[in-house]
Amino acid sequence: MEQFFSEWGEWTWWIIAVTLAALELMVPGVLLIWLAGAAAAVGLITLAIPMAWQWEVTLFALLSLVSAYAGYRWSNRPGEVSDNPTLNRRGQSYVGKVFVVAEAIENGRGKVRVGDTLWQAAGPDAEAGASVRVTGVEGTVLTVEPQ
Repeated sequence: MEQFFSEWGEWTWWIIAVTLAALELMVPGVLLIWLAGAAAAVGLITLAIPMAWQWEVTLFALLSLVSAYAGYRWSNRPGEVSDNPTLNRRGQSYVGKVFVVAEAIENGRGKVRVGDTLWQAAGPDAEAGASVRVTGVEGTVLTVEPQ
């Protein structure tokens, strides 16, 4: 390890930072960029304050922990409200809307037309062509009631 740091000198941390940043581009996740930032910070610090490689590694470990935690806190801000809370829950966006029964609801099951798609529906019996309001969603089945 000592040989590695002595051969590369002050470039060691810059090489590590660039390598980690490049790996971040190839590997899914958002961890290596924070480690790359810590390596770059150690590179800057060692330019100003020469220190033994053991202290450089210790500083890198501490800065890695701090930057990874800061990145985690920054990306998981509590109370952040989405502008489209039903984006990945398509059925939830239909609650409260009125649709037309495409296939009669008999024995609690049928289909309603939502745009150009037919959705399974559960609710009281209704003839084809009747209007129903969506009151809930269970998986891919819309729970409906007569309009």
